[in-house]
Amino acid sequence: MEQRTRPPRWGELTAFLTRLTSVLLRNSGEGVQQLEPEVEGAARAFGGAARLLVVPDGAVLTVTAEGETGTVTVRAFPEVFRLDQLAAVKPLLAEVRAGRLDLPAAAARLAAIDTAPPPYPWWVKAIGIVMFAVGFAPLMQPTWWEVGSTAVLGTATAALAVGASRWPRLGAVLPFVAAVLVSVIALLVFARTPEHGGPVLIMLPALFFFVPGDYLSAAAAELAAGHITPGAVRLVYAGFLLLQLYVGVLVGLAVTGRDRHALFDVAAAQDLPRWALFTAWIVFTAGTVLAFAIPPRFGPPLLLLVYLTVAVQTLFTWLAGEVAGTFVAAAALSAAATRVGLRPAAPPRLILLLPGFFTLTVGSLGMRGLTDLAGGHPIAGFRDLTQLVTLVTTIAVGLLAGEVLASARRADRAAPQGAPRG
Repeated sequence: MEQRTRPPRWGELTAFLTRLTSVLLRNSGEGVQQLEPEVEGAARAFGGAARLLVVPDGAVLTVTAEGETGTVTVRAFPEVFRLDQLAAVKPLLAEVRAGRLDLPAAAARLAAIDTAPPPYPWWVKAIGIVMFAVGFAPLMQPTWWEVGSTAVLGTATAALAVGASRWPRLGAVLPFVAAVLVSVIALLVFARTPEHGGPVLIMLPALFFFVPGDYLSAAAAELAAGHITPGAVRLVYAGFLLLQLYVGVLVGLAVTGRDRHALFDVAAAQDLPRWALFTAWIVFTAGTVLAFAIPPRFGPPLLLLVYLTVAVQTLFTWLAGEVAGTFVAAAALSAAATRVGLRPAAPPRLILLLPGFFTLTVGSLGMRGLTDLAGGHPIAGFRDLTQLVTLVTTIAVGLLAGEVLASARRADRAAPQGAPRG
């Protein structure tokens, strides 16, 4: 039922849109593509107008209401660690667009979302980070040694990640510190002989929480969609995070007294049974839910999308090679997430994409490439870095293609029979 009794004043609408922009910007670690339509749509629903100029960590918001126009600047650091807020904003904006909330009621609900504490206590988040790493470990090396070492190393990185939420200064160098700690433990305890695989393969699952593979692909997707400034800035930032991890590993190497040739890249022989590989994705998805503050009711659809992505990538890689398999898997994931995300009760598209996207593992290639170069293996290093560039672009184009395909099918179904298209 319509709740609005008068057009909003400029100050009221600007305060609401500023807070909305801040919440969405903080949760835009996977890209800013949806930020503008959400904010501008909310402004139109209240009888005003808004325009946004967005960069990854800020936005210039211009609001018009009751004949008055003004501009405010919003600053927020983009991340993906409070996705419960994104999940709560989606139904709020749906009610705003449907006219079921007036501005004061919408502002009160948004304020409650913005100030709500994390849905899980710190120790549950720590468990989630460990599960996230352990579930990912078989993708690096399908061995029990990899799983066991990741449980120990993942506990160390989880402690650092939780500590950074309490000591913000640690957050500025968290990838570097995590890489130093993980590399020291891995080199001294778990990577002493080649039979357990290369040191970087043992380190990567525990560091996967910090590897900016999602930022790299989000940057490429922004560039492909025409968001040049956010994409370029995010690409530079992702490269900086990757270099922090790389330097951290080198410092860990120096601390242990090992030379650079200790960073060999050899995979151990598989000893995990098939049931363990299948179960790992359940552990990984549950860890993603806890580590990124996703409401637990969204776990089942996220797990289905993870299995869809893995199945499509495996099948098409077998049929046509790695690039084709990655492209088709990214497109299938994006199309499915876009279609499912249209349902009012479904998770937002970003949440639907996140776990399946992580299975494409693009960021680990950059880490392996850099450490191969440092370890005196230039051919393997450049091969991994070239593959990184190829797959980043492939994933970005695949995600964009899937979204376009799903949106086109939605438009076709919505158009009346015989209506012109194009």
